[in-house]
Amino acid sequence: MSKVKFELEFPIHASPSMLYQYLATPAGLEEWFADRVNSRGKLVTFMWNDSEEEAKIVSSKADERIKFKWVDSDGDDSFFEFKIQVDPLTKDVVVIVTDFADDEDEVDEAKMLWENQIEELKHTIGA
Repeated sequence: MSKVKFELEFPIHASPSMLYQYLATPAGLEEWFADRVNSRGKLVTFMWNDSEEEAKIVSSKADERIKFKWVDSDGDDSFFEFKIQVDPLTKDVVVIVTDFADDEDEVDEAKMLWENQIEELKHTIGA
């Protein structure tokens, strides 16, 4: 079954280097994304209440992007990625979230979840 890819853009008033710390480090991710985050090399474990998910860091570039792939989704091309882009003229910073939903019916729900998560991130960093 093929998954449905989607992208969301969120303007965030923060420097790319500060933002990257919240998107790519266990301590930063624990502030807004998961209850607990453990990292062993490229393997990252996200914990929420009584559930646990493992993801591999597929690629990353400091202050620009980090891409994760859920370990249990090895049979498909899905991933989730945070990209930080700075407008060269206005210097506005946006975070672009790329993710996949299981099917069209779940895209809106997944987008809402990301909107809530990014609002939590903004609240956490005071942006």
